[in-house]
Amino acid sequence: MTNLTAKDLDVLTHILTGEEMACKKAKIYANTLTDTALAQTMGEIASAHAQRFSALYAILGGKQ
Repeated sequence: MTNLTAKDLDVLTHILTGEEMACKKAKIYANTLTDTALAQTMGEIASAHAQRFSALYAILGGKQ
C-alpha cells in the first residue's frame, strides 16, 4: 500500500473529478451526435476516461 500525503490525496481527488466529468461529457456527446463516426469516437474517448478514472481510484484505494 502506498502512503499518500494530504497533498497527494488532494491532487488525486481533483484529477478523479476531472476524469469523471470528462467521461460524462463524452458519453453525452456520444449519445447526441448524429454523425456515427464522431459518436463512436466520443464513446471511445469516454471509455478511455473511465479506464483512467478506475486506475486512479485503485491507487486511492491502495489496489495498485
